[in-house]
Amino acid sequence: MYLLQVFVLQALWVSWCHATQHYPASWGHYDVCKSQVYAEDRLAWHYMACQPEATDMTKYLTVSLDPPNITCGDPPEMYCALENPYMCNNECDADTEELAHPPELMFDSEGRNPTTFWQSTSWKKYPKPLQVNITLSWNKTIELTDDIVLTFESGRPEQLVLEKSLDYGRTWQPYQFYASDCLDAFTMEPKAVHQLTPSTMLEIICTEAYSTGYVWKYDKTVRFEIKDRFALLAGPRLHNMASLYGQLDTTKNLRDFFTLTDLRIRLLRPATGATMVDENNLSRYFYAISDIKVQGRCKCNLHANSCVFDKGKLGCECEHNTTGPDCARCKRHYQGRAWSMGSYLPIPKGTANIFRPNASSLGAANRNQARVCDNVLLRCQNGGVCHHHQRCQCLAGFGGVLCETAQCQGDSCEDLQSSQLSLHPLPVAQTLLLTLLSLIPSLLATRGLTSL
Repeated sequence: MYLLQVFVLQALWVSWCHATQHYPASWGHYDVCKSQVYAEDRLAWHYMACQPEATDMTKYLTVSLDPPNITCGDPPEMYCALENPYMCNNECDADTEELAHPPELMFDSEGRNPTTFWQSTSWKKYPKPLQVNITLSWNKTIELTDDIVLTFESGRPEQLVLEKSLDYGRTWQPYQFYASDCLDAFTMEPKAVHQLTPSTMLEIICTEAYSTGYVWKYDKTVRFEIKDRFALLAGPRLHNMASLYGQLDTTKNLRDFFTLTDLRIRLLRPATGATMVDENNLSRYFYAISDIKVQGRCKCNLHANSCVFDKGKLGCECEHNTTGPDCARCKRHYQGRAWSMGSYLPIPKGTANIFRPNASSLGAANRNQARVCDNVLLRCQNGGVCHHHQRCQCLAGFGGVLCETAQCQGDSCEDLQSSQLSLHPLPVAQTLLLTLLSLIPSLLATRGLTSL
């Protein structure tokens, strides 16, 4: 008898789960744009703010160097180790694959042996500065979600500036300055990110934490600390993301700080490892980068949870009747109100700010081009029927584009609504559950049992 009880209850539970699959759990990461829920005894769409999953954005960038001929190997050149001027066994030759160091090696898979890296020409034109601009372009607005990490195979530069653009490289603004001596290099007092506060978290600082000249085992990386800035609002372990999302929602400057279309790494002075440059051995001084990490997501203004890379371009797969690479415009015939981005608030699902059809703009000339109603997103309400996607045939007592307006008065409204409710079938989950319960006596009878 106990086994039969378990069997019946398990069958009921599985059936119930399948029937109620339209009720998702709490989506705390804004990864779903809409879900189906029961409203007024029928399925309807519930819209939420949404954004794509964070990923490795270096897979989608293009890289350019200035000056263009700054990469080593043309002509071939021999290099010496910074820490040992007599160890000169590092040859760079652009025409030999195993000796070449092109820019794409900054973005290949790590963990290979020997390590692959991009390398510049040496400082053979000293005292003229050895300076390189490395520009990473996405041709799309992206949002940073983790630290930017540069891994150097040579000594870390003594002077470096990280810059960003929000307008596809037309204008630039600094993200952070790096130097072995901030006062001397940039006339700025040195500061670390952990010295910032929530009110100063957008301050542009110069740090001396990443400019050690020699190459030590754990001293190869240069970071732009995104997560440390997040932690100023979300706590040390980012446990209070609600606070961060709330600030991102209400503070445009904060959102823009973590947003960019292009990133530029300005290498201004290579590692020298000493106060004086050894002019007799300039082949010791150069730049070499083995890896660049940029973690982020497409900016879709909380109107898409997917971003596709097609024909060399990134683009959001827009929801909520929006369109454009960043979902920054209303779809045609959906301009019933001005466009606005979605909202992280209220947490955890946010607000979609979905755009409805602009019925007044649909004249006779364009009614055949736009859908007024359908059976998916634009369902006719209150028992109305969609007719050729062009109009809702409303039941008596209701009007409006989607039959959303009650035209009855007084007691007649209650009579009309009660009659409409009687026309709606029970939800699928309730019907299935009642059916299964009705089968229990038959199951018991076949086994000679009369009660549980």
